[in-house]
Amino acid sequence: MKKVFSILMIASFSLLISAVSCAQDPAPGTKTPVIRGRQAEQQRRVRKGVRSGELTRGEVKTIQSNQKEIQKEKVEARSDGTVTGAERKEILKDQNKASRQIYRKKHNNRDRN
Repeated sequence: MKKVFSILMIASFSLLISAVSCAQDPAPGTKTPVIRGRQAEQQRRVRKGVRSGELTRGEVKTIQSNQKEIQKEKVEARSDGTVTGAERKEILKDQNKASRQIYRKKHNNRDRN
């Protein structure tokens, strides 16, 4: 009897845990792992440029402003419950533009020093 009871308790506990974890996941159509990964990579590149002195304060402000706009666009796309292909395409286009901007600003022969 104790064995059956403990098995039922473990099963109900695991069901409870899985239900809670599913409730916290965003809707399947709102997941944007590629976009999130690219944003993280671009932020890493900016931090590296700041550490090395390749980016000036003004350049960092411009880049950060563009990154905030991309983030706003991403939040807006997710707000209706799904991120459409056209919205993803637009966000990726903006990320490509931001990536080129980071590269150009890091290699424009201006530095903090």
